[in-house]
Amino acid sequence: MDILNKVKNDRETEKQLGWEGTFAEYLDLVKENPTIAQTAHSRVYNMIKNAGVKEKDNQKMYQFFGSAIFGLESAIESLVEEYFHPAARRLDVRKRILLLMGPVSGGKSTIVSLLKRGLEQYSRTDEGAVYAIKNCPMHEDPLHLIPQHLREDFYEEYGIRIEGSLSPLNTMRLEKEYGGRIEDVKVQRIFFSEDKRVGIGTFSPSDPKSQDIADLTGSIDFSTIAEFGSESDPRAYRFDGELNKANRGMMEFQEILKSDEKFLWHLLSLTQEGNFKAGRFALISADELIIAHTNESEYKSFISNKKNEALHSRMIVMPIPYNLKVSEEERIYQKMIQESDIADVHVAPHALRAAAIFSILTRLKESKKQTVDVVKKMRLYDGESVEGYNQIDVEDLLNEYSDEGMAGIDPRYVINRISSTIIRKEVPSINALDVLRSLKEGLNQHPSISKDDLEKYLNYISIARKEYDEIAKKEVQKAFVYSYEESAKTLMDNYLDNVEAYCNQNKLRDPLTGEEMNPDEKLMRSIEEQIGISENAKKGFREEILIRLSAYARKGKRFDYQSHERLREAIQKKLFADLKDVVKITTSSKTPNESQLKKINEVIARLIDEHGYNSVSANELLRYVGSLLNR
Repeated sequence: MDILNKVKNDRETEKQLGWEGTFAEYLDLVKENPTIAQTAHSRVYNMIKNAGVKEKDNQKMYQFFGSAIFGLESAIESLVEEYFHPAARRLDVRKRILLLMGPVSGGKSTIVSLLKRGLEQYSRTDEGAVYAIKNCPMHEDPLHLIPQHLREDFYEEYGIRIEGSLSPLNTMRLEKEYGGRIEDVKVQRIFFSEDKRVGIGTFSPSDPKSQDIADLTGSIDFSTIAEFGSESDPRAYRFDGELNKANRGMMEFQEILKSDEKFLWHLLSLTQEGNFKAGRFALISADELIIAHTNESEYKSFISNKKNEALHSRMIVMPIPYNLKVSEEERIYQKMIQESDIADVHVAPHALRAAAIFSILTRLKESKKQTVDVVKKMRLYDGESVEGYNQIDVEDLLNEYSDEGMAGIDPRYVINRISSTIIRKEVPSINALDVLRSLKEGLNQHPSISKDDLEKYLNYISIARKEYDEIAKKEVQKAFVYSYEESAKTLMDNYLDNVEAYCNQNKLRDPLTGEEMNPDEKLMRSIEEQIGISENAKKGFREEILIRLSAYARKGKRFDYQSHERLREAIQKKLFADLKDVVKITTSSKTPNESQLKKINEVIARLIDEHGYNSVSANELLRYVGSLLNR
């Protein structure tokens, strides 16, 4: 009964939010809160802005899209700042169709869906309240009632510009129902709803031979002509096309470039002049955002046709590429799995990361810089520290190609292969090797992969496998080291004490005997060699560590083993090197003794409790890492 109570409460809330009054009373509301009279573009922009904006690395992060769009911060920022923001300020871009252009499964439809659902919710808030002439099929703006010759006076008094003319139907109603008294015209608050066709519309082209333009602009109701006497009587016209119903909000034009020309020409007048032609009437005003989406090949074909120049000039094209960050790609897969019927299947940690590594590699282009391979590029894009590179290098890489991310493996393919793995394996758990194997097997069946790409993609599967191998070894390493963080801290503190003494040419004091000792060169080299620091380079590396240590101390910050990327890697590798033989013997022994069995059980328990594995995936991981170490 809880859900029925919530439905009832929702119904009651909508009743409480409802408002009805005369145009004179509506003007009092407008005077008190001028944002009520905002345009459709302004409403969309304010909805996005009010959801919250954060800034990270000079990048604006719009919270409105944050729960469903991952890794497209730059594209979203361009969309908001280059289209919605200036359009909200009544600049010329609002007179353009917004065309989202990008590869399949890249997020275009998700963005449109978010805007639609967002507007539905926003119209139920005080900030997004929308008012319309009562019983108007187009939910017309009440301010259209103000005569054209008085609008300058209205602007001086209210500070609001009125655009658009009163529709033919409301012009007739004003005379016949209200005797020309605009102050008595009934106004009501409306709530956007795609299902109820209020303020949100969707047009999808079908066979041009059978589809009627009435789907866009409405049509004559022939059954009423006998009653009203003429086809030009607005009461004999059904204002029920998508352009009519989407007035005050937004209309999604699906597959716009596949539409017949007769449907597209109506958009020219609507976008440029804010009106469209329907029936035997004067131009009908409409205030709505037209948003469409297409893929790159269709767009190139469209612009190559000279006949489309007029429509092309009325478009703002926003590229929506694939995400290029591994960590964000993981989130996409997690979201898709949670929304599916396979959400109850255990996906072992890092299985989705292995798939994400493969996907991102297929979307990256080889850098023009010879020192940067695709793996380095992938890590830099994901925010990882790579020796010798900084944020400026990342920005340079991002600017190398304007179309990077417009091709490659799409998220749906990966989820389809994961689903295939689960169904075929028929167990409640899958791991990274299962996923990579399934991705590899599916490449031959992928319709759009050429022979050259296939060879490249198979290589990327191998790279993803190698990346996973390193992750798997580190995972087992952490589980084998009892209190891993404490062991790492102890080893690092010991190293730092020795480095400080070495750089300052001091001696260390033995904590037990009090005896003075030289810095432990053997210990320092055993750690530095893990990351390839040569004998000649050791002095520079140690001085770099000491400078970083001093900088942290000056700022009152605590230096730990996570504070220096390369030192952290060296500490991890040193700990694992010391344990490698133990891990090898323990994981590969067919008949482990009591001590080994105890150790295995401890490690499995730690993998389950602290690392997110279940008993099946933890045992599979141990066996796999054992085989890696025994090669």
